[in-house]
Amino acid sequence: MFKKILIANRGEIACRIIKTARQMGIATIAVYSEADADALHVELADEAVLLGPPPVSESYLVAEKIIEAAQDSGAEAVHPGYGFLSENAGFAEALAAQGIAFIGPNVAAIRVMGDKIESKKFARDAKVNTVPGHLSTIADTDEAIKIAKDVGYPVMIKASAGGGGKGMRIAHNDDDVALGFDSARNEARSSFGDDRVFIEKYIVEPRHIEIQILGDKHGNIIHLGERECSIQRRNQKIIEEAPSPFVDKKMRKAMGEQAIVLARAVNYESAGTVEFIVDKNKNFFFLEMNTRIQVEHPVTELVTGIDLVEQMIRVAAGEKLSLKQSDIKIDGWAIEGRIYAEDPYRNFLPSIGRLVYYRPPDDSKQSGLTIRNDTGVTEGSEISLFYDPMIAKLCAHGPSRDAAIDLMTEALDTFYIQGIDHNISFLSAVMGQKRFRDGRLNTNYIEQEFPDGFHGAVLEPHEIDRMIAMAVFAHGKEVSRAYGISGRLHETLRTVNGDWVVRFGDENYSVILQMTGAGADVVIGPSEGGDGSRRMSVESLWHPGEPVLRAKINGASFVAQIRPATEGWFLSHRGARVKVVVRTKRAAELAVLLPVKSVADTSKYLLCPMPGLVVSIGVEVGQEVKVGEPLAVVEAMKMENVLTAQRDAVIGKVVVMPGDSLSVDDVILEFE
Repeated sequence: MFKKILIANRGEIACRIIKTARQMGIATIAVYSEADADALHVELADEAVLLGPPPVSESYLVAEKIIEAAQDSGAEAVHPGYGFLSENAGFAEALAAQGIAFIGPNVAAIRVMGDKIESKKFARDAKVNTVPGHLSTIADTDEAIKIAKDVGYPVMIKASAGGGGKGMRIAHNDDDVALGFDSARNEARSSFGDDRVFIEKYIVEPRHIEIQILGDKHGNIIHLGERECSIQRRNQKIIEEAPSPFVDKKMRKAMGEQAIVLARAVNYESAGTVEFIVDKNKNFFFLEMNTRIQVEHPVTELVTGIDLVEQMIRVAAGEKLSLKQSDIKIDGWAIEGRIYAEDPYRNFLPSIGRLVYYRPPDDSKQSGLTIRNDTGVTEGSEISLFYDPMIAKLCAHGPSRDAAIDLMTEALDTFYIQGIDHNISFLSAVMGQKRFRDGRLNTNYIEQEFPDGFHGAVLEPHEIDRMIAMAVFAHGKEVSRAYGISGRLHETLRTVNGDWVVRFGDENYSVILQMTGAGADVVIGPSEGGDGSRRMSVESLWHPGEPVLRAKINGASFVAQIRPATEGWFLSHRGARVKVVVRTKRAAELAVLLPVKSVADTSKYLLCPMPGLVVSIGVEVGQEVKVGEPLAVVEAMKMENVLTAQRDAVIGKVVVMPGDSLSVDDVILEFE
């Protein structure tokens, strides 16, 4: 067994590999860029080597620097994680030339399966079901349009060396191909150093289901069941689960057998994933093979009890698999939600900045319920524009799918982050949707369920009542504390208890508050135009300043995130993020008289919707543009974003140039 390995990656996957290596008694070497000098993976490793400046092209993608670090540190093997050099055959070859083991598959498998065009040809020859399409590189936009017409719309434009949703575009017509072809190539070149793209038929209402495989150097290959990865945004997975609610035993067996056939055809060793696109009739088609560990591997580990990173290390060291196919059992259900630095309220645009607060739920395992959080950050870490915006992967495992969803929902409510925008409220909202709980998924789920964008979960009336009760209870605790500090405790009850007016959304609610030793009794009167009142008994040990409020309301558990706001509180619960205002009756009467602040008119400007780098400006001063016409391209966290005209206009001024770094709402163009 190896005594020392180098991890050629960063973030949560580097931390994940370090954890297993430590359990195996293996020393670890981290590599890092100047932007990651204070990163968690650097802190956790036994040694660390600086690679260079923040851009990946000058640090994490420079194979020569990583090989030099491995040689200088005495590493016997390199684990590449995922992304970066994990599927780079040249890197694996260069390591072998220096006598350093690559913790991954053989070079031939990487080379064949790492090229999406060649892998599809290989799969077709191996009698694996494949998606119809044009399996050759495409020279230019005109050829792309012709091919797309021949294949038949809709089509998918895909980077040959792609992965992680990068270099992918769906096209429904010629205009979509014209717009998406160059963007897909540029994105692929930026992320993988390879701008080749191909076109295949887009499967309508597809589900994304993948089979985890594991092989050794002695010809043994098994599969560990499936994962479903159908909740995606921008073709990138954000919620994954194992097993799939769509797959039955017969289908699992058939998919597993095809995955093994393909793996055996390339003499596969190590952990890998065979991905399939599945239609509504349970027909499945080979999509790609990832010759590496996957982001979503924890859900497979949770339902099988197998440490995939440990297996990869053992296989690389020449050990035989200790597992047979008959040993693989699926125990319960696991769900993973990727926590991203992005704003779901603004079409998932990436966010950068410092994690002022980062307080995830504790890892735990009790009563058949498991919470696991794989992360590469700590409180105070910085999310930069140079790397993927993933902060953490939160996993919940329970005896059933419903149990796992319930556990995940509660864990998301306690996951407290401040300093950057994040997608926790969106993940929580999806968990609460009946369609998700019913398992009726496809890769277009977000577009179908949120056609006008995400605006927060819609709360049921009883949930609104609970939020109101929490806000007025918190207000009572805050006032009580303030009076206690000022030495006026004798006035506390007289000041806190009594009538209040709570504004929730656009409605006012009359509330009677009676603080008790264990919490409060709350009576919520009818809203404006409503009738009836509701009594609620609140039990809670919460104190002002705590970011998570846990309580029992009429005996039922309630968890929400809470922070002070002017005249009230910001509350986040089950995917809803609201401001609840608590006022005296007189203050509520006066609030009606306050003028409404008008929103600034920004229609004359094209504003940058996310922090990023200007790739190109597609217009010039004096040019007339029509609705939908591309104006500029901004790259953020390795993804290209095409900004288009929202109305017919004339360009009055170009404010920025390609290469400029922009913040949110920086002006790019001015219209006449």
